[in-house]
Amino acid sequence: MSKRTVLVGILLTALAVAAAYIYWTSRPSAARLLSFRSWISDPATHPEWTLTAGSRCDSAPFLFPTDGLVGFLWDDSFRPGHRHQGIDIFAGTDVGITPVIAAYPGYLTRQPDWKASVIVRVPDDPLRPGRQIWVYYTHMADPQGNSFISEQFPMGTFEEYVEAGTLLGYQGNFSGEPGNPVGVHLHLSIVKDDGFGGFKNELDFDNTYDPSPYLGLPLNAGENPETVPTCQ
Repeated sequence: MSKRTVLVGILLTALAVAAAYIYWTSRPSAARLLSFRSWISDPATHPEWTLTAGSRCDSAPFLFPTDGLVGFLWDDSFRPGHRHQGIDIFAGTDVGITPVIAAYPGYLTRQPDWKASVIVRVPDDPLRPGRQIWVYYTHMADPQGNSFISEQFPMGTFEEYVEAGTLLGYQGNFSGEPGNPVGVHLHLSIVKDDGFGGFKNELDFDNTYDPSPYLGLPLNAGENPETVPTCQ
């Protein structure tokens, strides 16, 4: 066996070990997954885990955007190489029932092809004045893409001012692919500005910010691998 073959083998082994380490250390912990599964089967068993739309944790700048439990956090991983760009809030109800509100004031856009999503431009980041951020809300439609977004914001809405607490729509389970639903929940992420007055691609983890300080909750999976986030 050549020295080159040995080196390649060592390198591949090291990469496999590194990938496994990243996956197993960033995926939702067994403890948190067990808590989530217990709650989703019967939310009444742990009412202390349920957060309320419009509530605020201590002096956090953002309101909590919907009723429910934060089941998956920012930087959770559901498969090797994946990093969750936001948080998923589950109400434990059917589609089209649980309201979603604006967490912070700003200017709402709903692109012409967005069935389940809106994004709100915040010109002045409350945690870093002078920086622009965007707050993205999605899954507000049924499995076929029938929208639960408020009629106030039809497709093609551009830069419509909304106050914190404004009704945006209702939790749904549209995945973006008709007939392939996800669980009923709201996905929220805080997206970076592209420097040209627009927002970066939310699907890229590196284009999002840790929402923990905005909501006053331990929402970073790397820093809170075990427990369900609740206001302290």
